[in-house]
Amino acid sequence: MTALEHSAIERPARVRPALGLRIVNGVAKLIRAWRNRREIYQLGEMSDAQLADIGLVRGDLHVAWNAPLGIDPTEQLGWIAQARLRADEAAARRMI
Repeated sequence: MTALEHSAIERPARVRPALGLRIVNGVAKLIRAWRNRREIYQLGEMSDAQLADIGLVRGDLHVAWNAPLGIDPTEQLGWIAQARLRADEAAARRMI
């Protein structure tokens, strides 16, 4: 068997585990996003003052809830809170 024939035989064996791993990771990501979506409801039960303490406003919950299913809403809320914190810090520096 030539080297070319040998590598052609081995290649599909390497591709299958990688494809299977991507599928498993994708399903796990969707399940995690679905579970975290349910957690948004618990955040919705918090008062506006409690949400402000963690850097969110009630509208942020709606933005995260309306995100596509493949996006983890808790990650999106983290990004929103971080962006708001950076904007507040920049505004505070301008005032000094």
